[in-house]
Amino acid sequence: MISIDSVRLIETMLAPGIMISACGLLLLGIHNKYGIVVNRIRVLEEEKRNLIPGFIEKTLNIYQSKRLESIESQIIRFEYRVKLIRNVVFFYTLSVALFVMSSLSIGLNHLLKVDWLNPLSLIFFLTGMLCVLIGIIFAAHEVWKGYEIVRIEVRESKIPI
Repeated sequence: MISIDSVRLIETMLAPGIMISACGLLLLGIHNKYGIVVNRIRVLEEEKRNLIPGFIEKTLNIYQSKRLESIESQIIRFEYRVKLIRNVVFFYTLSVALFVMSSLSIGLNHLLKVDWLNPLSLIFFLTGMLCVLIGIIFAAHEVWKGYEIVRIEVRESKIPI
């Protein structure tokens, strides 16, 4: 039979476990976005490589020249977005590690009965939550930068008649 103490221990260890699952979902989404951004950089680089010979030989028309400028501008912004996404992944992953450490320290405290593990568990958990918040801030900043790239693409694609 499971004692009330064991049930409380499991309940206490469950909070960090739920946060581990939540961060796992956040990581899954951001890894998908990372792949999309990297793929977009590759597509733009390929288009740029196709335009560069004409730029060197000075055979590009005005629209091709503007497109080359637009590509350069977008690549710079995409590179910045990749760095932001890297930061998001780092902080989400760090938070998972901290939640695991929190859960482990709760279990160890129950087994070893040492008082100094109680505040350590809380510190791990709160630091993990702070890392999630920092990751979310980086993610929000990345979304904003993504919007700027869309604005460049739309602005540059307008052809005057």
